[in-house]
Amino acid sequence: MFFIHSIPGYYETLRDECILKPCSSLAPAPPTTIEALSHYHLTPSSYAVFFVLIECTFAILFYTAALIILIKGKKDMLSLVAVLALVTYGTTYTSLVYIASEGALIPEIIGAAGRISLFLFFLMFPNGRFALRWTAAVFIPFCLIQIVSLLFPETPLHLLNWPGTARLFYYLTIIGAAVYSQLYQYKKQSTSIQRQQTKWVVFGFAISFLGSIIISGFFVYPSFTSSPVSYLYLSATLYAFVAIIPLTLSFAILRHRLWDIDPLVNRTIVYGALSLAIILIYPFFVLYFSSLFKTGQNFIISLVASAIVAVLFAPLKEKLQRIVNRFMKGRHDDPYAVLKELGDQLIKPIPPEEMVNEVMDTIRSALRIPYAAITFTVNGKETIASVSGKLPLDVYDFPIIHGGEELGTLRLSSRSLNEAFTGEDHKLIEVLLRQAGPILQNVKMAIGMKLLANNLQESREKLVLAREEERLQIRRNLHDDLAPRLLSLAFNVAAAEQYIEKNPGKARELLSGLRHVIRSTVDEIRMMVHGLRPPTLDEFGLLGSIHTRINEIRKTSEQMAASTEAPLITFHLELPEILPGLPAAVEVAAYRIVTESLVNVVRHSNATICTIILKMNAGNELQIEIIDNGIGIPAKREPSVNGGIGLTSIRERALELGGSCEFFNIKDGGTRVKAILPFPIGGSEHENIISG
Repeated sequence: MFFIHSIPGYYETLRDECILKPCSSLAPAPPTTIEALSHYHLTPSSYAVFFVLIECTFAILFYTAALIILIKGKKDMLSLVAVLALVTYGTTYTSLVYIASEGALIPEIIGAAGRISLFLFFLMFPNGRFALRWTAAVFIPFCLIQIVSLLFPETPLHLLNWPGTARLFYYLTIIGAAVYSQLYQYKKQSTSIQRQQTKWVVFGFAISFLGSIIISGFFVYPSFTSSPVSYLYLSATLYAFVAIIPLTLSFAILRHRLWDIDPLVNRTIVYGALSLAIILIYPFFVLYFSSLFKTGQNFIISLVASAIVAVLFAPLKEKLQRIVNRFMKGRHDDPYAVLKELGDQLIKPIPPEEMVNEVMDTIRSALRIPYAAITFTVNGKETIASVSGKLPLDVYDFPIIHGGEELGTLRLSSRSLNEAFTGEDHKLIEVLLRQAGPILQNVKMAIGMKLLANNLQESREKLVLAREEERLQIRRNLHDDLAPRLLSLAFNVAAAEQYIEKNPGKARELLSGLRHVIRSTVDEIRMMVHGLRPPTLDEFGLLGSIHTRINEIRKTSEQMAASTEAPLITFHLELPEILPGLPAAVEVAAYRIVTESLVNVVRHSNATICTIILKMNAGNELQIEIIDNGIGIPAKREPSVNGGIGLTSIRERALELGGSCEFFNIKDGGTRVKAILPFPIGGSEHENIISG
């Protein structure tokens, strides 16, 4: 209402006091004459009307943007600050309210509120809070200076009465804090929407600021202000540049209308630089040819300069567009140079992992994207081979294929919100994917070799530990059991020798005891030998040994069923009539896997049926399966005791031979043990035949 109320007074002051004579330093144009106005068919009244229309249109644009944000936007603090900044800035940017109410305090209050709210908006945008604590410390003195300048206008405390250096430092500090705050928040923002919002705000204020500086410079050159109409054109152009602020601010705050700004920035930079280049080129050639031919400025010189500008326009525009595209979108227009730089890096003696990093950095810099990564699968688990940048919300996956096999995935983020990759981008990506394929294959091979080496080292350590444990056990048996027995035998023999002549009866008694000790010692030695290799394997072969062991377990099961409530187990055998020659290690492993699995069935499964299957697979593999209908393997298993080797040891016996062993719970109840034991051809000199 204050602005509307000031319009009539502003018009009258312009018409009566400021058109034909000096009135105020805030006047939109210097004094002119009736003759100069009549040359353009103007009068002081119509001249004043044009200025009023220009400044009212400018204010209406700001008020409209504020009203839209207030109605459409969220009712949060940031939106309210934006509304206040737009209303106050639109009211006091022009000279309308100042001239209409000269000497009043209201315009100064509105202007101070506008500067404070605009600075606060920059510090808090886009998330509505201060990104850095020190920016709040800058904002508080800024507000105090504005308030002091408002309360003490005619004193040295007023900002306009400060020394020039102090004023410059003040303005540079404010502008630097606002710019740094926006840059900091742009880097720290986690969503593409907030990044786009920041781009819109910075773009609008940057264009307005640069445009205002350029247009303001024309006011001081008499050649551009020789007529009163020039001030109308320059004022309208100046306000048009400043009016970009409410437009971009509305786009930034009303996020559902957040259009992609990157193409607009691209075109603005290209055509702005092109216009500046043409503006500089044209007068250069005019002055050059005028001084060269000593003819001064004439039509021919202007025509020649225009022709040169026309010839240079297309290549200059193309060159500028290429530079801007590379700055904003990367180097997809020159893939061969990208490949050459990548090749120069890859020929260096660097490990495969570093090669992947070089490819990653090349892709990211060539496409000008914030994030790039290469992933692949190792042992069923997705692994990141290389990553560059921070992970945004929008990521596109491209498969890396080499030799007909999908080796991994290239993950790339777009440059901005909802900006898909162009056809040229896809061409460059395809070229770089072909380079990444063999490199990723080398990385997978290197990682596979490292894992294999680690597995071999672990297997070697386990074999050494197992060997030492077996040696320790044999040593204990020999030292703690067999050695004392042999020493006792020696004492008994010496005692018998003494009694042969003195007491033959006593000697015979000692020799009889000696015979029993010798027999028990032989039995102990046999048990030790049997622990190293079951003797039934040498006597009956693998199949015969399994038959014998099953018969023993069947008798044990019958005794347990008779004495307890344990169920009677029925065994079914599916064995081949003949097996090829097997290495001794394979025979022992197969026998141990079968016998221990059967012991587990009898002790823990509560099964009634157990099936044992042995068969030969293609590729010299012995397949063993033990299937029962019991309760299955519990989720939590207790460690094996009392001599049992346990499920883990059963699996390790198969793994030691390069095979595999798996345990399954059958859906309808029961357990299935499946072991695969590979062996070389001609591993044994005999064949295993079922004994009749």
